[in-house]
Amino acid sequence: MPMTDAAITAAGLRKAYQDKVVLDGIDLDVPTGTIFSLLGPNGAGKTTTVNVLTTLLKADGGTVRVAGHDVATQAKAVRSAIGVTGQFAAVDELLTGQENLQLMVDLSPGSPKNTVHDLLERFELTEAARKPASTYSGGMRRKLDLAMTLVGDPRIIFLDEPTTGLDPRSRRTMWTIIRELVADGATIFLTTQYLEEADQLADRIAVLDRGRLVAEGTPDELKRLIPGTHVRLRFAAAAELDAAVRVLPGSTRDDEALTLRVPGDGGTKSLRALLDRLDEYAISAEELSVHTPDLDDVFLALTGHDTEAAAK
Repeated sequence: MPMTDAAITAAGLRKAYQDKVVLDGIDLDVPTGTIFSLLGPNGAGKTTTVNVLTTLLKADGGTVRVAGHDVATQAKAVRSAIGVTGQFAAVDELLTGQENLQLMVDLSPGSPKNTVHDLLERFELTEAARKPASTYSGGMRRKLDLAMTLVGDPRIIFLDEPTTGLDPRSRRTMWTIIRELVADGATIFLTTQYLEEADQLADRIAVLDRGRLVAEGTPDELKRLIPGTHVRLRFAAAAELDAAVRVLPGSTRDDEALTLRVPGDGGTKSLRALLDRLDEYAISAEELSVHTPDLDDVFLALTGHDTEAAAK
């Protein structure tokens, strides 16, 4: 089957272990060349989803296509199109960085001769190439692990919590690498416990809880799903603020800051209606800003867990 615009699709995906339902009818549609992030508390079914999509686990029901291939009947073709990096670096600590990469090249017939050199350079591991991986920092091991995943030039890359345990600087280095992969045409399927990471990287996010997708959309769309979004208006004088309060019921004033908080969904339609209302009464605001909840708020509202609970 030819490649479509979707790198990954799933319909009615189900998986249970005895009487425990882990995935309860999951639908996914991941466009080619994008970053898709799957978020959820521990036990939500994230790793099970990744294992099914990467042919490591058979689903009990539903259909899944990855790179245009059915994971149930064309598993070999799926494996040749994907790369997988888990949350724990799968490097051989007794080998050097260069030897780890060379081993992957030897296991991947058809890889270009300069693959090892190119990957060491790309991931800034050239200086440490001849040192045992056991001497590498957590960030270096994670970079080496991802470099090993890229041997064979996979079109679709699954990253299962790729920055867990890394310091902030190493995390941001990984973010840069992930963005570069997508710029080169790769599709990224990312699971993470860091909501900031999903917010920074993902084109679309799906929130998984108790085996079901409870929400899906862009980071901004998800933030608008829960109460708390509002428009903040700042006025030059108290008279303007008084006038605005009279024509905008349900708003909250701050006399000291000369601001007014107006509930809304943050969308263009409601914003236009607000501006029309002010215009109708010839009221002018000095400054207007839209404030939305962050992904931590969304996560808590949708799953009933905060990010700390999810990380445990």
